[in-house]
Amino acid sequence: MAPRAGLSAARLVRAGAELADEAGFEQVTLSALARRFDVKVASLYAHLKNSHDLKTGIALLALEELADRAADALAGRSGKDALAAFADVYRDYAHEHPGRWAAAQYRLDPRTAAASAGVRHAQMTRALLRGYDLAEPDRTHAVRLLGSVFNGYVGLETGGAFSHSAPDTQETWTRVVDALDALLRNWPAPVNDQPDHPDRQRT
Repeated sequence: MAPRAGLSAARLVRAGAELADEAGFEQVTLSALARRFDVKVASLYAHLKNSHDLKTGIALLALEELADRAADALAGRSGKDALAAFADVYRDYAHEHPGRWAAAQYRLDPRTAAASAGVRHAQMTRALLRGYDLAEPDRTHAVRLLGSVFNGYVGLETGGAFSHSAPDTQETWTRVVDALDALLRNWPAPVNDQPDHPDRQRT
C-alpha cells in the first residue's frame, strides 16, 4: 500500500507522544493513532511496523527532549547548583509530559539504547558528578543512586502518592536534593573486606 499523503514516521511519533500525554503511554497503539488521523491502521504500516515501533519512537523522542533540556540547565552550573537544575529538569518534564516521561522509561533493545540520547543522559550525570570528589566505582554507584531517586520520587509524586499528606511535595523535593548533595559530599567509604571487621564476623 502506498504511503498516505501527509503522514510520516516523524509526524506519527509526534502525534503518538501527544496521545501518550493525554491518555497515558500504555494507551498508545497503532489503532489509537489511526483513529486520531481518521485513517485505517493499514495506512500506518508504510511508516511504522507495529505498536512497539511506535512506542520506541516516542521513547527516543522523549529521551532527546530530556537531554536537550538537561544540557541547557547544566550550562555554566556546577556542584549543588548543577544537581538541583538537573533534578528539576526531570521532575518538570514528568509533570508537563507524563506520557512522554513514561515513554522515557520504556525498555529499548541494546543497539537502539546505545544510539539513543540515553547515552547523553549518562554523560551529563557523570559530568555533574565531577563537582564531587568521587572516583570509580563510586561514581557509577552515584549515577545509579541519582537515577533511582529521581525516577522513584517523580513516579510516586505523579502517581498521586503524596497528594493527601503534608508537607508540600516541593518542600520534600528540595530536601531530597539537599540530602543528595550532602551524601555526595560525604560519600561513605566501602565496608572493609578484612576478616576481622565486625561486619564480617557473623556466623
